[in-house]
Amino acid sequence: MESISIIGGGIAGLALAACLDPDRFEVTVTEKRPELPVVGTVLAMWPNAQRALETVGILDDVRRCSPAISSGALRDAAGTPWVSFDDENVVGVSRIDLLRLLDAAVPDSVRRITKRVDTVPSGAELPSGPELVVGADGVHSAVRRSVWGPHTGARLTPYLAVRGVVPVPVNPDHVGEYWGRGDLFGIGPIATGTLWFAGYRSGLGPTGIDVASTLEEVRLRFAGHGPAIRQVLAGATPELSLAQRIWRTPLLRSYVRGNAVLIGDAAHAMTPNLGRGACESLVDAVTLAGLLNTRPRAEALRTYDRSRRLRTQGMSLASSAVGRVALAEAAQPLRDRLLAVAGRRKARAAVVSGSSR
Repeated sequence: MESISIIGGGIAGLALAACLDPDRFEVTVTEKRPELPVVGTVLAMWPNAQRALETVGILDDVRRCSPAISSGALRDAAGTPWVSFDDENVVGVSRIDLLRLLDAAVPDSVRRITKRVDTVPSGAELPSGPELVVGADGVHSAVRRSVWGPHTGARLTPYLAVRGVVPVPVNPDHVGEYWGRGDLFGIGPIATGTLWFAGYRSGLGPTGIDVASTLEEVRLRFAGHGPAIRQVLAGATPELSLAQRIWRTPLLRSYVRGNAVLIGDAAHAMTPNLGRGACESLVDAVTLAGLLNTRPRAEALRTYDRSRRLRTQGMSLASSAVGRVALAEAAQPLRDRLLAVAGRRKARAAVVSGSSR
């Protein structure tokens, strides 16, 4: 049997471990955290991610514990809608629930090790050999830095992400994103209440950020925004909130080097503005597993890199571009006018389309 060592037991690592053929591979998952997190955000599962979850075998379970994101709007800071959306094909799942379900899907044959991995044995790259090393260890990937080089370390963005859960049902009329001057705020549904998230430029951190004081800073910053935002923040508590600086990975010429391969955020951590990071991590995992299960290793790795690298890097660049627009400062008035015009045109087109039926 071939040996595969997965470094990182997050979304990508667990999904890969769940899909690899246990009759062909001896799989080990090494994860530094012995327990699943108790606080997390809601992840939008777009159709491509739902197909990946179906491959893992947990799509029905995800749907049962998750509310459908069927409607919402992109709004200005006061709450006035620019563009509304109605899409019943997107499912929102708590990161905690998703990790729990993925963890349960991993076969008992997979060996688990609880250990922090700061480096992997390598010179310039891992030589070909009996063991494949998979870097699924996130934006600060030790596998990427060890094998691809220290110059591939994570890049710190100037933005802070603060998110949390309020244990009261979401108001459907408040769902969506609110774009202000240099900041954004989001409200969405979760099985246990209302998810919220905020983003803005900040000098806090990058580590050791105090959640309680940051939450007060968020309340002050968004005090002049719409009532829906103020209402959610009034119920936010440090125990059910997280504050983290946003990091990105550099663009790589390949996700494969020697006998190492990167998946998920280790390969393409992106800003959260498109809500696609977790989705692409799942697709990475099931794509790589399917190829390894059916093709020789070298061919599987080449095909994985060719099929996933350009798409995920394009998604990363697009996410950064959307982030710059969403968090615009000097250009905010122009942005708002253009979005208002786009919203009116979409509304007129919907009326015309409806009257012609």
